[in-house]
Amino acid sequence: MELKNKKVLVAGSGKSGIAAADLLKKIGAKVTIYDGNQNLDREDVLSGLENREEVEVILGELPKTVVSHMDLMILSPGIAIDAPFVNEVRAAGVPIWGEVELAYVTGKGKVVAITGTNGKTTTTALTGEILASYYEKVDVVGNIGIPYTHTALNSTEDTVTVAEISSFQLETIHTFHPNVSAVLNITPDHLNRHYTMECYTNVKMSITKNQCGDEPVILNYEDEILRAYAPKLHNKIIWFSSKQALEEGIYLEGKNIVYATKSGKQVITTTEDTTLVGIHNIENIMAAIGISLMMGVPTDIIKKAITKFKAVAHRIEYVDTIDDVIYYNDSKGTNTDASIKAIEAMSRPTVLIAGGYDKNVSFDQWAASFGGKIKYLVLLGETSDQIAESVQKYGFEKIIFTKSLEEAVKVSKEKAEPGDAVLLSPACASWDMFDSYEQRGDMFKELVKKSK
Repeated sequence: MELKNKKVLVAGSGKSGIAAADLLKKIGAKVTIYDGNQNLDREDVLSGLENREEVEVILGELPKTVVSHMDLMILSPGIAIDAPFVNEVRAAGVPIWGEVELAYVTGKGKVVAITGTNGKTTTTALTGEILASYYEKVDVVGNIGIPYTHTALNSTEDTVTVAEISSFQLETIHTFHPNVSAVLNITPDHLNRHYTMECYTNVKMSITKNQCGDEPVILNYEDEILRAYAPKLHNKIIWFSSKQALEEGIYLEGKNIVYATKSGKQVITTTEDTTLVGIHNIENIMAAIGISLMMGVPTDIIKKAITKFKAVAHRIEYVDTIDDVIYYNDSKGTNTDASIKAIEAMSRPTVLIAGGYDKNVSFDQWAASFGGKIKYLVLLGETSDQIAESVQKYGFEKIIFTKSLEEAVKVSKEKAEPGDAVLLSPACASWDMFDSYEQRGDMFKELVKKSK
């Protein structure tokens, strides 16, 4: 679609929506920003734009007369695709894209796309660093923090874009076509939005739908859902495994990360070459290796970049050691599977801070992962009662309810003894009490520092 002079409705006035509106303005589209929150200030919405001239802002209810005059709608990922106004736009025959589709259509160069329930940010950041060590121009974008639409117009045929893509973003792709894709894992998450695991899985796997037969997808062999889905794929599969040797693929052999092909095998790096904690991070490293190999990066460059790489903020991030108690910020542990991985990574008795926004998932498997490792469970947020019921079913009774993160940190410090760890790994999203997991994690780090 030629977008110049087209009337485009951008739904959502957050970071993604504003970046999309800026891109559209630059290519000559006529932009209207819509947000259902009628309490927003129009001037505040417009203040985020580089060029606000002739941009209309509609807040509250979306008039049908506006919909009938639109050529396209760009839907921000935070808005459900079955929201009433979205259904009205769809019924009116207006095409609906996401900002990923918009960025892809207007961008240039090669694209690497990474999705999965957990590990996306670490894998994307590491992949970006590896590729930047080899390619001249690499943009790391998407759910990692920088909207894809923010960089698309500056891309060239020589650009490599490494994009972290969420399930919400994948719901609105049409022609998006990565040269290499990766699906790290699929575990229950966002079922309040996707309703069923089948729907969630299909959305995640749609990252491959436009790839050709010789274009690779990197998959986790230890994920049962991915193994079951693999026969449906038409493109080249590169497996990685943390538990068993593969005839072809990337796997862990003792401390060595090995790449096996029909012509033989070679050690790419070792687990001693990284500061990342936990087997899940070894899986993230293997995924990044697979992507980088498929992008033609030499193995010596891959190893060097892995050695230099530091943990991503908010993902089992070391904060401080106070009175021989180590504090870890895992605010990005926004679902049970991610939090289980953080718990498994702890090598000390642990005071765990958890709870938050309810995404309609079970906490039973998470509760069963405690073993003898968790000393106290400090709860906050709207899921507190639900979590408490789950852990009590598994015989865990050392539960403390708090009303704020400040109180949770204070109580955790009181309960932790020398040789222990305090881990913020909520197993829930942050939206009941915070704007984002970043805000939650940053506040945790500040509170820990102040507690000295």
